[in-house]
Amino acid sequence: MMTITISGLPGTGKTTVAKLLEKRLGLRYVYSGEIFREMAKKQGMSLEEFGAYCETHPERDEELDRFQVEILRKGNVILEGRISGWLATRNKIPAVKVLLEASIDVRAGRIVKREQGNIAERKKEILKREKSEATRYKNYYGIDVYDTSIYDVIIDVSKKTPEEITEIILAHLEG
Repeated sequence: MMTITISGLPGTGKTTVAKLLEKRLGLRYVYSGEIFREMAKKQGMSLEEFGAYCETHPERDEELDRFQVEILRKGNVILEGRISGWLATRNKIPAVKVLLEASIDVRAGRIVKREQGNIAERKKEILKREKSEATRYKNYYGIDVYDTSIYDVIIDVSKKTPEEITEIILAHLEG
């Protein structure tokens, strides 16, 4: 049984890499961000508004996290999520935990390329979202999202293609 978590800040290429791994490994892929987006939509809120709402409504994050832990426990999955690696660690669920990293400039550029907008505005949005998430995870779980010690593989994706990143992860899995 193989379980992989893919974590990283917005714009690091988590989704692209997870989908490539899904094809290569034949594992089911689950994107927790999509679930969060659906929750925001149900509330009639933007992602930013819903993130702020969640700062005072921990039950929303808890609902999402219970769902992720359930998925991790079943195994044979690639789970992409901001704290999926932490959830596996905290719940003693064996998983290969991957963290993708890149500078704010690289990430903002990628998001603009994907979703349009202007880089300065995107940087502001990204940093606000990251601050909200970091606050929530620290307050609710005592998780410092900037602590990378739990990860098995940490990749600076700034100058790598999604295919190169996928190969690094596959090499780790074989090694």
